[in-house]
Amino acid sequence: MLHGYGSSILDGAWLTINLALTSMSMAIALGLIGAACRLSPLKWLAMLGEGYTTLIRGIPDLVLILLIFYGGQDLVNRIALALGYTRYIDINPFIAGVCTMGFIFGAYLSETFRGAFMAIPKGQGEAGMAYGMSGAQVFWRILVPQMIRFAIPGFTNNWLVLTKSTALISVIGLQDMMFKAKNAADATHEPFTFFLAVAALYLLLTSLSLLVLRYLEKHYSVGIKAAEL
Repeated sequence: MLHGYGSSILDGAWLTINLALTSMSMAIALGLIGAACRLSPLKWLAMLGEGYTTLIRGIPDLVLILLIFYGGQDLVNRIALALGYTRYIDINPFIAGVCTMGFIFGAYLSETFRGAFMAIPKGQGEAGMAYGMSGAQVFWRILVPQMIRFAIPGFTNNWLVLTKSTALISVIGLQDMMFKAKNAADATHEPFTFFLAVAALYLLLTSLSLLVLRYLEKHYSVGIKAAEL
């Protein structure tokens, strides 16, 4: 059915999963930093966080991917040339893809995390401080577990969008499953077959992700009574 290209597409699917997981790890780190900036009492930090989220959310993902990959590569080579290094430097498409997707979705997650932290009653942290806990203990033992519960619905949406957006990285030469499917479709002149296979793999990946995230949502909601609508 896939004319021998099945194993090639599965290899691309494994690369896609690695790309999504690595990008999300970077996005979580940037999202927490961005949320901390937005919630900071320092005005310049709050403005820096707001500028980051506003800029990234206002530019299409594909434009950012091309801008960071080609613009970043040009900048690296200009800096290298200024330092006396004359050989051309190629940026690895996987690294470029991780940095781009992480940078983009870090902006979305910063808003998700900010809203989740703001949903926690201030008295929770104050109670921890009253019991003699340090600021770090209050953050990790009281605020973060509750923040996760509030953030999971928004995080789930961002994860699903990021997973689907990994298909855009093939435009910079990363040999993910979209890239492999495109090559197979060009070779066999059967685009519907291969793109349908890729669609099925993406659907499988997102469906499994939903099961895992729903389990986490239930885990972090233990002891919390759901509202009756």
